[in-house]
Amino acid sequence: MERFRRTRLNSHLRSLVRETHVSVNDFIYPLFVRPGEGIKTEVASMPGVFQMSLDEILKECELLQTLGIYSILLFGIPAVKDSIGSDALCDHGIIATAVRAIKRSFPQMFVVTDLCFCEYTDHGHCGILDHVHETVDNDLTLGISAQQALVHARAGVDMIAPSGMMDGIIGTLRDALDGGGYSNLPIMAYSTKFASGYYGPFRDVAESVPSFGDRSTYQMDPANRREAIRESLADEAQGADILMVKPALAYLDIIRDIREASSLPLAVYNVSGEYAMLKFAGNAGLIDYNRVMMETMIGFKRAGADIIISYHAKEVAALLH
Repeated sequence: MERFRRTRLNSHLRSLVRETHVSVNDFIYPLFVRPGEGIKTEVASMPGVFQMSLDEILKECELLQTLGIYSILLFGIPAVKDSIGSDALCDHGIIATAVRAIKRSFPQMFVVTDLCFCEYTDHGHCGILDHVHETVDNDLTLGISAQQALVHARAGVDMIAPSGMMDGIIGTLRDALDGGGYSNLPIMAYSTKFASGYYGPFRDVAESVPSFGDRSTYQMDPANRREAIRESLADEAQGADILMVKPALAYLDIIRDIREASSLPLAVYNVSGEYAMLKFAGNAGLIDYNRVMMETMIGFKRAGADIIISYHAKEVAALLH
């Protein structure tokens, strides 16, 4: 009878035969910019994560580059919000202003922008409201999403990431960008984004809590596996360059399913609630924080992720260095 014999490896040989690797190049780090100067406000529910004015964002970009992190995902928090998120449609709004400043000071920084309206609207939903059905009007929101994409493109963004989960959003944005002369600007689709309870702390930092209801009418049911695959393949067919699963930790099976169904690069968003759980457990002495953090990142890569969007990115980079 043959027996599998697990070889006792020393540390060097163990690294040579390791099947899954985590690199600093795998990460995109989220940043939250708001108007003002000298502002760096820590979010109570997300220790180590800050709302920052643009001058502080530029300091943060300098720090990130010393850690080897050259990719960021930028969210804007405007001074004034209204029913359609007008600041996001303005070439002098917070997000466009930040993109231009970052690219001017750090041309090597790969800037990805979140394309949505929940941070910019006074009702906290992801587009123009359909008041009859108390949800977002999908088609009207597609129109202003195309406008927002062109604002980001003119500012010099390197990639856009539409997170609103509107039906047809990828095709709409691809047509708008191509028509505007930005055919080479890539789109990272929030292709499989679940209506999740893990987003709670994010709504604190982005100030995007819905004023009524929730987003379950346009985000995915966490129970639906086959639909998750269909959503990603539909975005691929519409012209997405990168697919995404969000959240990540409770959806490793979905990551694997989509990895096997598509050859496109696959991102995962290690979301605020996942980050906060590890942070507070580590601060309470319940876990070996660094070890569990790295084990989690390996889990994302092992499941099939090529890119990890994570608030842990700076800490991971420091450990890898």
